[in-house]
Amino acid sequence: MSATRYLPFAGRLLLGLPFAMSGFGKLAAYSATVGMITAVGLPLPPLAYAVAVAVELGGGLLLIAGYQTRYVAAALAIFSLATAFSFHNNFADQNQMIHFLKNVMITGGLLQIVAFGAGALSFDSRRNGNAVGSRQAAAA
Repeated sequence: MSATRYLPFAGRLLLGLPFAMSGFGKLAAYSATVGMITAVGLPLPPLAYAVAVAVELGGGLLLIAGYQTRYVAAALAIFSLATAFSFHNNFADQNQMIHFLKNVMITGGLLQIVAFGAGALSFDSRRNGNAVGSRQAAAA
């Protein structure tokens, strides 16, 4: 078996796990998270909290599993850019600039998944009946 069979799963795991862990962490820190959302001036902090938990925890787990991967990766990419601009926009602070650029880099990786699909080791691949992945199944 070639590395191309396993690398997409490794990429999804390395991108999805931090999202899932962050979402899970937010479940244990409702007040602190809502406070941070309030501090940056986003509307409806409790709703924003619920969306953040759903996107991070749910999206991270779905990305790892490779289920509806292109849609999930697109949603996580949008979320990553939104959080970069909403929470890490103080470019005078080097730490915030690093976090901003980290989110931009994560978005780039997620867009690769949007473009090329989940790969062979995924629910998407099993659902399409193709051992190579959803991108190749769509092209056939």
